[in-house]
This record gives sequence, structure tokens and C-alpha cells, in this order.
Amino acid sequence: MKKFMKVEGMHCGGCSGRLRRVLEALPGVESAEASHEAGTASVVCAAEVTDEAIRAAIDGAGFKCASIEDAG
Repeated sequence: MKKFMKVEGMHCGGCSGRLRRVLEALPGVESAEASHEAGTASVVCAAEVTDEAIRAAIDGAGFKCASIEDAG
């Protein structure tokens, strides 16, 4: 399963890297990407990874999760 997120508050490559590492640390997440230029992030994850867990990880890293969509 892939999920796509709009994320606010990333300003540089360091922000993108930090968010990617935080998302990859979530149990059930196989891979993650983040782009400060586009203000987006995505994860490939198992079905049991909830939107709430993803939102909590993003917000806990100091960013704001504006939306989460299933991307297929």
C-alpha cells in the first residue's frame, strides 16, 4: 500500500531527510520519501499502518500533516 501526504513546515533538504527517517522508523513502513520543494511525502507500507500513526510521526517531527491519501 502506498500513501501520499501533504506536509507543511519543511524548508530544506535536512528537513526532508529527517522526515524520511522518521517515517521509515514506523513499524510496517517499507520505504519513505519526502520533498521539501513539493511539500509532500510518501510511504510504502503494510495495511496495518494507520493514518493516525503517520500523522503522529509527522507532527512529532515538528511538521504539520495537512492531508493523507491512499495512492494505490
